[in-house]
Amino acid sequence: MLPAIVLALAAVGDANAWVHAEAATGADSPVIFKFVTVGDSRQEPNRPGNTAQDERWLQSTAVWSRMLYEIEQLKPQALVFNGDMIYGYSSDAAVIDRQYAFWRGMVAGLMERGTYVLPVPGNHEVQVPVDKPGGGKIKRAQVAQENAWRANMGDLILNEPLWRKTTGTSPSAWDIGNSPAIGADGISTEQRQLSYSFDSGTIHIAVINTDPVGFDESAPATWLESDLAAAKMRGAKSYFVFGHKPAFTYFPKTQTGAQVKQTKNKNPEDGFASRRAVRDRFWEVIESFGATYFCGHQHVYHASQPRKDAGGQAWQIIVGTAGSPLTIYPGTPTAMLDAVYAFAEVIVRADGRVDVMVRGFDTDNGKTVVLEKLTIGTRN
Repeated sequence: MLPAIVLALAAVGDANAWVHAEAATGADSPVIFKFVTVGDSRQEPNRPGNTAQDERWLQSTAVWSRMLYEIEQLKPQALVFNGDMIYGYSSDAAVIDRQYAFWRGMVAGLMERGTYVLPVPGNHEVQVPVDKPGGGKIKRAQVAQENAWRANMGDLILNEPLWRKTTGTSPSAWDIGNSPAIGADGISTEQRQLSYSFDSGTIHIAVINTDPVGFDESAPATWLESDLAAAKMRGAKSYFVFGHKPAFTYFPKTQTGAQVKQTKNKNPEDGFASRRAVRDRFWEVIESFGATYFCGHQHVYHASQPRKDAGGQAWQIIVGTAGSPLTIYPGTPTAMLDAVYAFAEVIVRADGRVDVMVRGFDTDNGKTVVLEKLTIGTRN
């Protein structure tokens, strides 16, 4: 069962409260675009409770299929999936292709019924375990996996006629060659369709690969700054950046106020915060353009303004909760949000305001409720 505080949040209004309010008053700024974002639907092998189907395909089929149904009811124009749609971690191309095919089959109905699916590469897509000097294994991105990503996801990045037909908006400034240059940002391999961007009206969408070959756990800040600056010159008003790994790791606090640290690895960071200079440069770019960064990797929902104490306004929203085993932190005041499968609906308005409504359900397959509502930006 969901904790009482979550049920209280749900009582604020039903899942379509904004829609109802607009219909009643007619006073709100018009919606110019609506999308949903979430990541991490892959399953773990040999996990207790796996069905035979999930063990074969390594997909959290029950959670992800339920979430897809609920997303479809919202009729978003796009679903941006923030990586780890497959388990991957294999050098066998047939295994990788089969897992991609199963995931693509799951989202195909959504595509056919009016929601464009835009993919973001995650570490499970681009990395494999390799030998470490001195023994042991470490996960590192490989050229073959980057190529497998393009082979299995490239038709979505970007199918301009399909985007136009599905979303009802015309993409612009799409250039398949607009990707981080080799030699900058630690990039050593072709990043075409791994990091990419385009405009949809006054909205700019940028996707980054946070695990490029040779520089895992990073962000192409130089490319992103140039990309967002060019979008601003074209008249973009809202900037959304999507990546898999977070810039700022979420560490919840216990009842005593002490932070819960991850102990799986010696390095407690679970994103590219381990590269502090890269992280800080990246966030400087995010702040300077008033962008919002959506990511996954940590299997929790958490929204924050990481530099708020220093006057920063930008948001990082982690939504790595599409079915992968949840990173549950028991005994913390925020446990109700650390133990749900969640997805974020993002409503972009003509006046520049962005409304985010996060919905979710618990591991007992309970009722979907509104977990949190955020407003980003202000009215003109």
